[in-house]
Amino acid sequence: MAPYPASGPLPLDTFKILFVCTGNICRSPIAERLARLELDSRLGVRVGRRIVVESAGTWGHEGAPMEAHAATVLGEYGADSGDFAGRELLDEHVIDADLVLTATLDHRAQVISMGHAAGLRTFTLKEFTRLVQRVDPRTLPDPREGARLTERARALVRSAAALRGWLLAASPESDELRDPYGAPIGMFRNCGEEIFDALDPVVTALTGVDR
Repeated sequence: MAPYPASGPLPLDTFKILFVCTGNICRSPIAERLARLELDSRLGVRVGRRIVVESAGTWGHEGAPMEAHAATVLGEYGADSGDFAGRELLDEHVIDADLVLTATLDHRAQVISMGHAAGLRTFTLKEFTRLVQRVDPRTLPDPREGARLTERARALVRSAAALRGWLLAASPESDELRDPYGAPIGMFRNCGEEIFDALDPVVTALTGVDR
């Protein structure tokens, strides 16, 4: 049985994930659309949309289309690349986000420097993956016991933040995604694979539903 009902009233609250890279035309759009694909695949569109997924760039190309190779990679995963427009990261994006996942440590630092109490809810994507894999799912609100999807997601962020000072990366670079901008399609495919693999345990932890 699916942990979240496919019918009946939905809670009014949502949980918003913001992916951040530099230009918002390569890494963060790939992460945004792959996350959307995974959430909808596991929960169904109706329940999955309780988690809102967006992206922006610290030097975002406002209104720009997704980089062509990024769109190609998304298509290879069966994800939708349409109706995308780049955005420059604004204070309101950070204020509204329940979880900010960045491509690099520099991006993470830039988000945190904007204020808005963002420090405890901002991680690199690969850092967050590493941390949530160490969170005991039994300590999270269980949807099979009536917990809301958003309640579980917020508890996961708190648990990951609590572990951050104790579980360090093997090296700073291991928590980062390399920028494929201007590179051949092969590097975009490598980046897409890294993102896809990093998202799997994150979406599992957020939803309680395996791929």
